[in-house]
Amino acid sequence: MNLDTLYQEVILDHYKNPLNKKLAPTFDAQVHHINPSCGDEITLNLTAVDGVITAITWDGVGCSISQASVSIASDLLVGKSFEQAEAISDDFVELMQSKGKKVGDESVLEDAVALAGVSQYPARIKCALLGWMAIKDASIQAQRK
Repeated sequence: MNLDTLYQEVILDHYKNPLNKKLAPTFDAQVHHINPSCGDEITLNLTAVDGVITAITWDGVGCSISQASVSIASDLLVGKSFEQAEAISDDFVELMQSKGKKVGDESVLEDAVALAGVSQYPARIKCALLGWMAIKDASIQAQRK
């Protein structure tokens, strides 16, 4: 099995079996983000305790890229401090802006490296970043509390 096939399977698995896709009734911050170019939407709740993200729950509609990406991010960033989450998110944004020249560090990005190929398709980059930007926005709001 080649790497592209494996990555496609990771994306499809997160799309068909999304992690954390059920909005928690309690949260420190809630955001709603829309990708105006395609209509993908995500509502995301974030909870934190003592500067550590303890829960990221979400609901949304959209393409397999946007939904898989937020599933991956919601799993990856729970348990991280806001600073750690920001650094990981920055790595993901850098990967998405690489135009296919980077593969990503699996030890940092874990399943998110499966989205590396998206960076070659400018119209899909916003799809992949939708959930990550929602988490960044919610993290900023939660830190202000």
